[in-house]
Amino acid sequence: MDLYTLLKIAHVVGATVLLGTGAGIAFFMLMAHRARDPALIAHTARIVVLADTVFTASAVIMQPITGAALAHLAGYPLFSGWIGLSLVLYVVTGLCWLPVVWIQIRLRDLALQAVATRAPLPERYFRLFRWWFVLGFPAFAAVLSIVCLMVLKPAF
Repeated sequence: MDLYTLLKIAHVVGATVLLGTGAGIAFFMLMAHRARDPALIAHTARIVVLADTVFTASAVIMQPITGAALAHLAGYPLFSGWIGLSLVLYVVTGLCWLPVVWIQIRLRDLALQAVATRAPLPERYFRLFRWWFVLGFPAFAAVLSIVCLMVLKPAF
């Protein structure tokens, strides 16, 4: 296998990880939230924070590296056309994802505190969850759009 093929495999796997963990994390956090059980929310949020740290963060780092290398090897200009649009969407994703990670940590901590004190979830938990939910839509839509751009490679 040549370098281009290896980079392409790594890039596609990274995109799959971003899309898959994004969808999985959203599903599990939403299901835990709907149960309104602080212990379940705390447990789920612990796993979600770990998954974001291990899988999502690794893919976030590798995607621009493998993408830039692929663009260079294929002779595509990096900051124009579909690649330029992908980079803009990648920044949008990051601007949504970074607060979401912080919110997930806070949701976990608030749920752990509710468990420790045998109290209901505080109103702050619900406010933060609404922000988490809202920020997830543009982030997921941007990642999905990037995958479509990678596959379709439209001419602009």
